[in-house]
Amino acid sequence: MKQILKTELDLKDLAKGLNHDYNNASPFPHCVIDDLINPSLLKKVAKEFQINNTNQIRFNNPNERKLASSDWDDFGKSTKALIKYLNGSNFIKFLELLTGIDGLIADDYLEGGGLHQINRGGYLKIHADFNKHSITNLDRRLNVLLFLNEKWLPEWGGDFEIWSKDAQSCAKKVAPVFNRIVIFSTTDFSYHGHPDPLNCPKGVFRRSIALYYYTTGRPDNEIRSGFKYHSTLFVKRNNKHQDLIMFFYNFLKKMHPKQILRSILPGHLIDLISTKRRKNNDVE
Repeated sequence: MKQILKTELDLKDLAKGLNHDYNNASPFPHCVIDDLINPSLLKKVAKEFQINNTNQIRFNNPNERKLASSDWDDFGKSTKALIKYLNGSNFIKFLELLTGIDGLIADDYLEGGGLHQINRGGYLKIHADFNKHSITNLDRRLNVLLFLNEKWLPEWGGDFEIWSKDAQSCAKKVAPVFNRIVIFSTTDFSYHGHPDPLNCPKGVFRRSIALYYYTTGRPDNEIRSGFKYHSTLFVKRNNKHQDLIMFFYNFLKKMHPKQILRSILPGHLIDLISTKRRKNNDVE
């Protein structure tokens, strides 16, 4: 197998060296590592990158506009080798030493992960991730994002944004440049995303590999009260008018059709409709 890491570095030493900074990072544990992967291998991965029209998962709504694939049939030889390594025991041991989270379990289903692509105009609004695996019911604890974008220009945007625990302000921005890895702990309060539409030229894409790691159980302080099981939690940014559509979209999505009608129709009209229905039922 071709060498996966850039150099014969000691992952154990790297993890120990980053452990303190990782766990004390604000607003939640995270770190950014550049040039970890062998660049010649990663260039092959970038060249292989394709999201087959048959297997693609397309998101096009006020929360997110992106393409994804978790189908191993879409992965080239180098991509498969890289993902298997990052899901393998050596890298998991590195993640455990880095984060202090024991018993991490890789996800070969790649639920929500795999290949991610955002086209011009695409985005991923600020959110906290889903917290349970739909098949294994394991607790999602850690994200690893690997960016594949060579010669990425700042004016194109697409920064990975880390937001405060109250989701009121952006604490950090990370450019999605080639061979950069972002690792962060996943809780109900680890808000992040790429919220503003991508401004890259047509035919240029923001591409990444996303891998998630799980455990059996999790600390109570990582769970929002009343949210034992939840899907992705999107939040509206302050003073961002473009997020209003997202806010109302999510509000209406959660409501029953009757609740939607009650929320938008005047009360006297609701009463009139109810009265007519009762009369019709009496006749029948």
